[in-house]
Amino acid sequence: MPTPAQTPTPHEPHNRPRPVVVVRLSNWIGDVVLMLPALVRLSRIADLQLVGRRWAPDLLAAYGWPCHVYPAKLKERVRLLRSLKQPGVPAHGLCVPTSFSSALEFRLAGLPAIGYAREGRSPLLKQALQLDHIVHMRAHYDRLFRAMEARLGHPDTPPQPDDATLRLTPAARTQAQQALRDAGIATPYVVACPISSGGLQNTARSWPHFPALVQQLAARNIPVVICPGPGEEAALRAWSADVTCLPGLSVSAYAAVLANAQCVVSIDTGAGHMAASLGVPIISVLGATLAHRWGVQGPRAHTVCHWPQWPSHEAILELIQANGFRCAKTGPPGFPPPAKP
Repeated sequence: MPTPAQTPTPHEPHNRPRPVVVVRLSNWIGDVVLMLPALVRLSRIADLQLVGRRWAPDLLAAYGWPCHVYPAKLKERVRLLRSLKQPGVPAHGLCVPTSFSSALEFRLAGLPAIGYAREGRSPLLKQALQLDHIVHMRAHYDRLFRAMEARLGHPDTPPQPDDATLRLTPAARTQAQQALRDAGIATPYVVACPISSGGLQNTARSWPHFPALVQQLAARNIPVVICPGPGEEAALRAWSADVTCLPGLSVSAYAAVLANAQCVVSIDTGAGHMAASLGVPIISVLGATLAHRWGVQGPRAHTVCHWPQWPSHEAILELIQANGFRCAKTGPPGFPPPAKP
């Protein structure tokens, strides 16, 4: 029996094989989360073969799409792309990264690809779209995927209300529940996401008032949970003693921890985008990141950005108290701005 992603659309003859679209995913978790609505929409009219980083198969496990980890060497990547083509089935490439090498891989594999024009790679692409540096990245990806849908003869594939919601497997939820139970977290908690690319030393992306916020939450008996990645645990434990570390989680289990949080406070991270996608109340504290391009998007997301000034921990604490711990999952969407004194 075909899976939902394989069921023919009303306009698709049952005796015609669905086209295969090989999608080279972005290298960043947050970007893959932002392109989820476009991926789900495309899966309704084509069989997807995804190629991404090591965490991609785990992050997208609940969708049932074949997801392959791309090898380190060019020859191996080309061999992988070639292997994803099926005899007698139309195959297309969707080159999400804007690097020259990613377009070259599709060309060498004999997969006509759509991608954005950059780094002089337009001759390698079947269709090269011009970059728009003003729109949000979700719209950026949507435009790329819409071009593929038009190529396949479905230019008006409608979205569904839950397309942007990150799906989680029961295994991911079980791993998260066990980790929280083992750490003694049995009450509502806040998840802090203080590390992004560059770690704690990247002053443009690391909010300096995180330790003060954690201290204030601890004084109110509000547990603060942190899920460090490989090599981050020691730095985070030294950074604050008032946090509960849940190391060693898979990406999907991390998402499940976020899904059960009462509130998430994050800098510019993939975890922030996962929380927004899951509908969790999230306060995104941005530094030099351009909010109009990479800001979190979701029904209960609130972005605080006054760069080059950082917001105070008191302002963020006010948001958490007013809208996080008193806001049920079925409550009103979004966060209002902090009340003026």
